[in-house]
Amino acid sequence: MSDMDRFKTHTQIVADAVAKVPTQLIIAGAQRPASDGSTFDVLDPATGLRLATVANGTVDDALDCVEAAAATAKAWAATAPRKRSEVLQRTYQLMVDRADELALLITAENGKALADARGEVLYSAEFFRWYAEEAVRVRGEIQTAPGGTNKIIVIRQPVGVALLVTPWNFPAAMAARKIAPALAAGCTTILKPASETPLTALALAALMEEAGLPAGVVNVLPSKRSSAVVSAMLSDPRVRKLSFTGSTEVGRTLLNLANDHIINCSMELGGNAPFLVFADADLDRAIEGAMVAKMRNGGEACTAANRFYVEAGIAEEFGARLTRAMGALSTGPGSDSAVKVGPLVNEATRTKVADLVGAALAGGATLQLGGKTPEGSGYFYPPTVLTDVAADAEILRTEIFGPVAPITTFTSEDEAVALANNTEYGLVSYVYTGDLARGLRVSERIEAGMVGLNRGLVSDPAAPFGGVKESGLGREGGVEGLLAFTESKYIAVDW
Repeated sequence: MSDMDRFKTHTQIVADAVAKVPTQLIIAGAQRPASDGSTFDVLDPATGLRLATVANGTVDDALDCVEAAAATAKAWAATAPRKRSEVLQRTYQLMVDRADELALLITAENGKALADARGEVLYSAEFFRWYAEEAVRVRGEIQTAPGGTNKIIVIRQPVGVALLVTPWNFPAAMAARKIAPALAAGCTTILKPASETPLTALALAALMEEAGLPAGVVNVLPSKRSSAVVSAMLSDPRVRKLSFTGSTEVGRTLLNLANDHIINCSMELGGNAPFLVFADADLDRAIEGAMVAKMRNGGEACTAANRFYVEAGIAEEFGARLTRAMGALSTGPGSDSAVKVGPLVNEATRTKVADLVGAALAGGATLQLGGKTPEGSGYFYPPTVLTDVAADAEILRTEIFGPVAPITTFTSEDEAVALANNTEYGLVSYVYTGDLARGLRVSERIEAGMVGLNRGLVSDPAAPFGGVKESGLGREGGVEGLLAFTESKYIAVDW
């Protein structure tokens, strides 16, 4: 099939994928246009062409979302945990049953390869299953006060109306990771999806309604006016929780806004993940893990391996193997099942990636693979491997968010740890070694909220996901992710 035919087929496939998806705001269970009638276009990253036109929520619409969430908050909080659990379980099953169509929708607006998109759908569904199971296990505590004067009872109650702000790189997973625990805890929500990928959020809300979710429990506000609508909602005293996934820069701004109203915050921010390979590592496993850690979602992930530090004695072999593995990946429109690397999400992201590669090459790095922006439509960038990257190169200090692997070397364990920690970020790190004691020792010394030890994938709905330093506050996933949507109430009683 020629490239022209591939893109023609892709265009038809994605058009069919978005045809039945809501494109209006979803407030109190109803679909409606923006209050001023305005809209914005959602583009296909593979072609740069318009996919759909979506309602562009206003400040008035944002406050209507808060009203809808607040109006149903008491009823949802009082809903039996088992009934909340059943809604989440039905949502899980619907997502699994419709995984293929949801995956095509994600590919259409995000650009990621279809296999990646389907993996995201199944991963997202697991959050609904996990929190369906946890919804009935929100436990309290009871004990005798140390002085014997009274009993200490602690109960956990829903924190209240929760504002959920999600990014474009995992439009289903980031929404599910916030919505599922919020609903399990008894909170009502407003979801503000990224303007690049609002269709998945709207489709998910429609699916949850089908699963039996009451109107107003999940409200969806697509909007290009992100700053204005989020600020307005954070200024409303009925909003008691903010859960944000995105850049550290935006996170700082939102924390300042939330600070003015003392709002409970969870922040999953930027990353700059180091990938450490010691000379005693199993190189086959290390390459396999590197491909997962680097190329999941085409590198557009906060957990993506961003800096490869390889012990000097094996660096040449590791670089050669990684180059072969990256070079074997096919690039093209993500709807083609044979494609492994789709386009980046937009032109700005591709320009950033290309500029980082160009600066690294100007600084003395050696290009082993890729490194050239292709001609033609869409926001494609090839899998790229750089070796001999200078330790102070900008590409090692910046979250790349693209299919680029920069490799540099180290000569000792202390140097490896120092290089890994030489960043303001601390989300996730990867360590490959054949020495378990060293692996655990290095894992403890690395400043990160998560470590993949001889594993290239750390994400799991049952595990606490989050970072340290400027990578965020709090944890999502696991029991901690549910407790983040609760407040502890202490009752002193003497019987």
